[in-house]
Amino acid sequence: MENFHQWSRLALGPRVGAVFVALIAPLLYKFNPQKRLFSVEELALHNGTDDSIPILLGILGSVFDVTKGKSHYGKGGGYNHFAGRDASRAFVSGNFTGDGLTDSLRGLSSSNVKSVVEWRDFYFRSYKFVGKLVGRYYDSQGNPTKYLKGAEAKAARGAQLMEKQKTEEAKQPSCNSKWSQEEGGEVWCDDGCPRLVQRPQEIALTGKMSKRCACFKEDELNRPGLEVYEGCDYLAKTCRV
Repeated sequence: MENFHQWSRLALGPRVGAVFVALIAPLLYKFNPQKRLFSVEELALHNGTDDSIPILLGILGSVFDVTKGKSHYGKGGGYNHFAGRDASRAFVSGNFTGDGLTDSLRGLSSSNVKSVVEWRDFYFRSYKFVGKLVGRYYDSQGNPTKYLKGAEAKAARGAQLMEKQKTEEAKQPSCNSKWSQEEGGEVWCDDGCPRLVQRPQEIALTGKMSKRCACFKEDELNRPGLEVYEGCDYLAKTCRV
C-alpha cells in the first residue's frame, strides 16, 4: 500500500494521486485488511467521514481500529478529533484544535508522558491494533525510532518517581480533609498537627513544585521545611484552609 501510494503520486501528480488513493481506499482496505504500515496521508483517510472504511487513530505511532466506537470517533462524535491522525499530545493536554492535535510530546513532564503511554496501553486492551504510522515513532521499516524509545523511557522514569513518592509519603501520615461550599475547607490530624510539606519528586514528575498536608507530632515540628497553615495556631490539630 505504501509503495502504491508513492507510485500514484509520481505517476498522476500529487493532487490527482491523493484523490485517486482516496477513491480506491475502501477497495484496497477490503483486499488488504492486514496492512501494517501507514503514511500520514493514508491514516487521514480513516477519519470517520467514509462509512465504507474503518475509523482509525494513532497514538505514539501505533494505529488502532476504533470503528466499534463509531458513536464517539465517527463524524460528529465527541472524540472525532482523534480519528485519522496521531494526536498523542492531546490525550493529556486537552487541546483538541490546531497545533494541539500533534504527535509531539516535546516539553511534557514525565507524568504526562506516562499518561500517554497508559492511553496507548488502553487502546491495545480495548481496540484492534492494525499497524504502525511511519513518521516520528516508527521508521519506514516499522522499527521504533529514538523518539518512541525516549518517550517510553521517560514514562518508565515517571512511574519510578511516582512509586518513590508514594513510598516516601506513606512514612508520614497525610491529613484528613473535607470541603463544602458553605463552610470551605478544613484539614485535621487525629494524632499530630497539620503542616504543609513539599513533595520532593514533584518537580521531576510534573515540572512544578507542589505541597501536601501531613501530620507531625509535637516533637517533630522543628523539622526544616514544615509550613504552618495561615491563620492556624502552631499546635492546633485542625486548620481552616
